[in-house]
Amino acid sequence: MNKQELLERITFDPRVMCGKATIRGMRITAEQVLKFLAAGGVAEDLLKDYPELEQADINAVLLYASRLIADEHVYFLKAA
Repeated sequence: MNKQELLERITFDPRVMCGKATIRGMRITAEQVLKFLAAGGVAEDLLKDYPELEQADINAVLLYASRLIADEHVYFLKAA
């Protein structure tokens, strides 16, 4: 699956989860997946807990998050 196909799994609908980034229109947000993984959870457990998820959905969330921070600019202020 290419990057564009992965990103198409991330959907936005104001009627679902208040328009947050969700996976394929389901009521599972990208944020939920990221928080689970950041807390030390493993993809296998996530897939077991949410059988409607696929490994490609987790990959899509990670790609989506990486794209969000890709253009991040960091500015350092010189101390006075």
